[in-house]
Amino acid sequence: MAERLPPLTALKAFEAASRLISFQAAAEELSVTPAALSYQIRQLEDHLGLKLFNRLNRAVELTEHGRLIQPGIHEAFEHLHRTMRQLRRRRQTNVLTVTAGPAFTAKWLSPRLYRFIGRHPNIDARISATVVKSDLEMDDIDIAIRFGPGEYPGHYSVKLMDEYMTPLCAPSLLEGANAIRTPEDLQHHSLIHDDTHQGFFILQTWADWLKAAGASNVDPGRSGLHFNVADHALDAAVGGGGVVLGRTCLAEPDIRAGRLVAPFDLRLKTNYSFFIVCLESRKNEPAIEAFRTWVMDEMAGITETEKLPGPAV
Repeated sequence: MAERLPPLTALKAFEAASRLISFQAAAEELSVTPAALSYQIRQLEDHLGLKLFNRLNRAVELTEHGRLIQPGIHEAFEHLHRTMRQLRRRRQTNVLTVTAGPAFTAKWLSPRLYRFIGRHPNIDARISATVVKSDLEMDDIDIAIRFGPGEYPGHYSVKLMDEYMTPLCAPSLLEGANAIRTPEDLQHHSLIHDDTHQGFFILQTWADWLKAAGASNVDPGRSGLHFNVADHALDAAVGGGGVVLGRTCLAEPDIRAGRLVAPFDLRLKTNYSFFIVCLESRKNEPAIEAFRTWVMDEMAGITETEKLPGPAV
């Protein structure tokens, strides 16, 4: 015979109070009075025959029994919220929320998104551009494009393409008295640094590329331009402000349009790639499958027919 569970309102009151360690804050969160919340918790304690909180002067603390049951009750409510979010998302079959990095969104995804809308006019695509890694179970996100090592337990992921880094500059820097013809010529130009990745992952630096190119006369640490947004670093190079060690996927639209050029063949392969990721349980949903197929088709246009020339290291 199954054990009779306590009232749901009492469990909800305990979850909020044990998480916030405050009856007052929990009451405000649940839109009830502190007296009502205290009564609900007393109901739970009476049902269990256990004391869950020590009532102190102007404060409360969990007892040993309270600490014992808190993780399970908290996880139960998190699971319930997760289930309701998933149900709501599946009912909205025409709404698709995609998350991707800000630079990838600005430079690669946004300029192409009209083609997805043209192919699937019935899908309401919404983009969340952020460097914060979204939880596809907890957040209102359906599918993610991630730049990483490809380890996503519990998720379905497909590798889209590898990423490379190479010097990029405006075409005007290949002309004139200080024209860039060899890696040694970089000593006459400002080096632009993309610092977006710092704190998230390790990518090659100017020092790495200059060493691979044998340009020992160029000091990678000399004064240059630093940006904490990748597309801003690329835009500075487009404007002729110097040479950026850019990521080729992000720079692809500017390269294809002739706004940026790669003066050297040498490219450094990063340890990370682009992946499209969704929950394993949702991989066959029509909107998710449609977006994944479209992104893979768009990526194939770069990796198969529009490759940048030159060897990768």
